[in-house]
Amino acid sequence: MFWTSYFLAVLAIVLAWPVPILLSRAHWPARDPFTAMVLWQAIGLAGGLSMIGAMLVYGLEPVGDNLLAGLRALAGMVLFAAPTTALGFWHLFALSAAALLTAHLVFTLLLTYYKIERQRRRHRELLALLASPSDDGPGTVVINHDSPVAYCLPGGARSVTVLSDGLMAALEPAELRAVLIHENAHLTQRHHLLLWAFAAWRQALPWLPTTRLAQEAVNSLIEMLADDVALKTESKVTLIKAIAIVASGSAAPQGAAVVEPAGFSGAGLQLPDGAGGAGPASTTASRVSRLLSPQPPLAGGLRAAVLAGCALLLAMPTALLIVPGLLG
Repeated sequence: MFWTSYFLAVLAIVLAWPVPILLSRAHWPARDPFTAMVLWQAIGLAGGLSMIGAMLVYGLEPVGDNLLAGLRALAGMVLFAAPTTALGFWHLFALSAAALLTAHLVFTLLLTYYKIERQRRRHRELLALLASPSDDGPGTVVINHDSPVAYCLPGGARSVTVLSDGLMAALEPAELRAVLIHENAHLTQRHHLLLWAFAAWRQALPWLPTTRLAQEAVNSLIEMLADDVALKTESKVTLIKAIAIVASGSAAPQGAAVVEPAGFSGAGLQLPDGAGGAGPASTTASRVSRLLSPQPPLAGGLRAAVLAGCALLLAMPTALLIVPGLLG
């Protein structure tokens, strides 16, 4: 497993630094937000697997020819007091680092989820007091707020879309439909789960600049995906006007700081402990620019190549960890 650990370490470095930077500067994601979203997820998962896997493989190299064999030997040492003389200082250090990093990532993921749910629960309590049902359908409520505001609050059967009085007064019926379709797309496509994962990644590794790039890219991509759903039934002019009107207002009212899709206004993702996402101005500008100057969709062959690359990214570290002697 000697070469496997070094290959995984190099792969982890590449996926943690140059690849996310290059992807964040690319223009093609706006042409195919779904494929770009899949690629960002593959980079995150493969990078984390390679980072932890490199340390595990190096640490277990003296006692097994692959990860599974090494883990069985390690289990024997821990559970049955088998001799540990085969493991040197640096092997034990690598195993400890892998265990600590894994625990840190899992703990941060769970802690971020807890904070999100607590914020949502408090926000629902506020809505129960301040909001009234809307005539635009079940799951939609209206708050008394002069600025045009629209956002969604995920929660399974309790999911709601929140509109303001100012928004409903400022929009024409078609524009209001576009807003509602956009927000409903966030809920039906479970965008809040993507935001949760990338928010946790940034919270866990705030010193890594690419976690910020990934989070900002995902914030922008989910807005584009929701816009594409709205464009299936509403005109481009209607959607642009709705975006412009909502963006002219303020951000969500006090108490709406929940880790959610940023809302139709592109009002920025507010995270626990003050870790912010992409700014509203940049998100809105990228959405409007994409609609005003549409580019042709990504070619089918190129799209297939990117998706195949995503599958390869996930399969490569997995195979290296499981298949005995794949790289020696």
